Amino acid sequence: MIEVLLGAASAVAVTLLTSLRILREYERGVVFRLGRITPPRGPGLIFLIPFGFERMNKVPLRIVAMDIPPQDVITRDNVSIKVNAVVYFRVSDPVKATVVIQDYLFATSQLAQTTLRSVVGQAEMDQLLAEREHFNDITRRIIDEGTDPWGIEVTAVEIKDIDLPQEMRRAMAKQAEAERERRSKVIAAQGELQASQALAEAAKVLQREPVAIQLRYLQTVAEIATENNSTTLFPIPIDLFRPFLEKLTGAGQSAEQSQPAAAERPALLQPGGNEPSAPARQRERARVKPAKSET
Repeated sequence: MIEVLLGAASAVAVTLLTSLRILREYERGVVFRLGRITPPRGPGLIFLIPFGFERMNKVPLRIVAMDIPPQDVITRDNVSIKVNAVVYFRVSDPVKATVVIQDYLFATSQLAQTTLRSVVGQAEMDQLLAEREHFNDITRRIIDEGTDPWGIEVTAVEIKDIDLPQEMRRAMAKQAEAERERRSKVIAAQGELQASQALAEAAKVLQREPVAIQLRYLQTVAEIATENNSTTLFPIPIDLFRPFLEKLTGAGQSAEQSQPAAAERPALLQPGGNEPSAPARQRERARVKPAKSET
């Protein structure tokens, strides 16, 4: 009799021990009692009614990072690209994640793929490249609304990579190169403008102080002499020769004024000979006769 009692006691102890469950902090237990759902349990030590009266499913509450495989998408401007992303979600209601949906991981993955294709297909390629955060937010909101009845909360969606065709990459590279060349030309033109303004200001200062040009000339000569050159070039400013040029110009003008005009001289000779013409001789006689009569 004692052996029977000891056997029964050991069987009860083993049954009780096997009915104990330990749940971690990030786990919750969804218990079915004779097929009916009960409030979730955990974390810590929980007890289940043995002999199959209660059965438990463990549901983790940690955030899951799910990779969305590359999706072939045609954008609104008819560009074929491949897009892949990452979805971050967690179970907010263990009962719904167990009862409402069969496999919430697979269902969330499929919904994320279809939503990503739909959102990217409605955008243009330039918008997708420039406003990636905007499309991430739109995709997250749509997936979160779809998984809310399942007890799933989507925390973030990140588009990882956008694979463009080689032809489109070359076209974008040419566009970027042309844009950079345009910027370089504009910057060079602005530099020339600023340099010309600075040179104009320097010229005004040198014009007010004539000795400054001599000092600048000596500085230039000193800079040239520091280099190991066999030939030294001495730049000579034109201002040094200005007094001489002014004197030469004044002498030339005075010589031109002293010479009589050729048009004022009387033309007494004929173009082809040395003797004066007949009308000229008559005019000379008319001027000489009155002078003789007076005497």
